[in-house]
Amino acid sequence: MTTVQPTLPRVPALGSHPTAGANPGRAETRDVLGRATYDLLVVGGGILGITTAWHAAQSGLRVAMVDAGDFAGATSSASSKLLHGGLRYLQTGAVKLVAENHLERRAVSRDIAPHLANPLTFYLPVYKGGPHGAAKLGAGVFAYSALSAFRDGVGHVISPAKAAQDVPELRTDNLRAVAVYEDGQMNDARMALMTVRAAVDAGATVLNHAEVTGLRFTRGRVTGADLRDRVDGSEFGVDARLVLNATGPWVDHLRRMEDPAAAPSIRLSKGAHLVLKRHSPWRAALATPIDKYRITFALPWEDMLLLGTTDEVYEGDPADVRVTEADIAQILDEASFSVRDQQLTRDLMTYSFAGLRVLPGGPGDTSKAKRETVVTEGTGGMLSVAGGKWTTFRHIGRTVMTKLASLPGHPLADDMEPMARLPRRAPLPGFASPDAVAHRLLVDGDAPGPRMAADTARHLATHYGSLAFDIARLANEDPALAARIHPDAPEIWAQVVYARDHEWAQDADDVLRRRTTLTIRGLDTPEVRDGVERLLRARD
Repeated sequence: MTTVQPTLPRVPALGSHPTAGANPGRAETRDVLGRATYDLLVVGGGILGITTAWHAAQSGLRVAMVDAGDFAGATSSASSKLLHGGLRYLQTGAVKLVAENHLERRAVSRDIAPHLANPLTFYLPVYKGGPHGAAKLGAGVFAYSALSAFRDGVGHVISPAKAAQDVPELRTDNLRAVAVYEDGQMNDARMALMTVRAAVDAGATVLNHAEVTGLRFTRGRVTGADLRDRVDGSEFGVDARLVLNATGPWVDHLRRMEDPAAAPSIRLSKGAHLVLKRHSPWRAALATPIDKYRITFALPWEDMLLLGTTDEVYEGDPADVRVTEADIAQILDEASFSVRDQQLTRDLMTYSFAGLRVLPGGPGDTSKAKRETVVTEGTGGMLSVAGGKWTTFRHIGRTVMTKLASLPGHPLADDMEPMARLPRRAPLPGFASPDAVAHRLLVDGDAPGPRMAADTARHLATHYGSLAFDIARLANEDPALAARIHPDAPEIWAQVVYARDHEWAQDADDVLRRRTTLTIRGLDTPEVRDGVERLLRARD
């Protein structure tokens, strides 16, 4: 593809004009963190840490959260992007778990973040010689729907011809039937960032790219952490009555800072994914059984096709997790069970990524392990939380808060009634109907400047909700910011300014990989990266 030189905004004109209500600068945030004593310091800005900080701040606690990298910079932005009940868990008899997952999926999709979640129909093909028969899968998807009280329709079986109408790339050779059920989908990085904003709106103080270099102790108990700002090298510390270790794959690393003799508490499973350009329209997702327990997905996502995932034990440094040539071959090979070869050519690949599932320690096949959330207390009183599913992030936050309140003699146990303080409904910032937001962005005749393109309006509505109007105002005030970052993507330059001033973006990867979709589309060209870096530097 020929790269078109993007039109860059007038960066110098923006340096002294941050957007209204912008996040405080790093120096100011470090000063605030260093002067206060917090009730709770959350170390780790993946979704487990973020949801705990959100719920703790809602309950009235003084909360700080730090992360060595970007918020959702590792596993939490490397998921399969699903909000789902977990059909495969029915294989293990985890009926209660599936019902709870459905409850949380509906809560997130309808009451918490309808602007960031969307329903998605799943087709589960049944091939001759496959691990499951049509009758079994038909009964399974019916039971799956029943556990959601049939609020998303009834799981059923359709003919191969009907399925091929919705997914033209579906392989029909030896296809016996297709089971159909409903689940949901999201952009995990955007969901995480909006939850960080919710935590800050509730009173939390947060800082990314701030690495813990050591723990602070008072009479043998962990009472804070020493940190180094990875952006400028500044060192500072945070004091807290309680420290929560929510560092995901690095949870045992921080536990050993508390107790060098701490035994391993988790094991890691690597999940790799591929992103491809779509060869033809897809109106549904494919979930293809590989064996009795594993399913491979082919998901329409961000106008692309998402394939995966793998599930294998990982024992290396979490920072080194990568998609290998073997992963690519496996994913494409497994996808070919149900997807036509013309969709699976390597020249359609735009991106690949891998994340690490954090599973409770112990033996057994990782593909059969439950995605449980485990909370443990160390010798110095530090709590560590690990595991869980993206779908249940709201429930996980409430579970951790309940655990904090139930610890006898713990610093926060005597003055907390967290569940009583938490609101029953707590929507994320931007809560709105994305259809209504997109419509208003397109028809608002009072806005100055060029009319917004339909794909940009839809993109902003489904990634920011009502906050999209703030980005539209930036574009209206400076027409250079209304230009596309790359001609083949819906994003506009105003999003970079917004990410800089409201979403803690520090470098080009923060913007291109997690706050926009440029990287997953394979469009983070040198020209684009240079423009992003120039806008980020304009803050200083």
